[in-house]
Amino acid sequence: MLASVARPVIELKGLRRVHLAPGERTTVAFTLGPAELRVLDRDMKWLVEPGTLRVRVGSWSKDIGLRGEFAVR
Repeated sequence: MLASVARPVIELKGLRRVHLAPGERTTVAFTLGPAELRVLDRDMKWLVEPGTLRVRVGSWSKDIGLRGEFAVR
């Protein structure tokens, strides 16, 4: 399925900075809801389009440790 509006290939969403000591571990949770997934359409109205979205989690764009995807219906 093609989107009605072109979007960037990669968008930064759910950013959270977590400082850890060497060897320390923690769990970080965040939600990607309609406010994070919406885009302005041609009529300048907010819209969330259906489709499959890929998620990447990492320390920076070149160090992705976790990948996944989810469907918006």
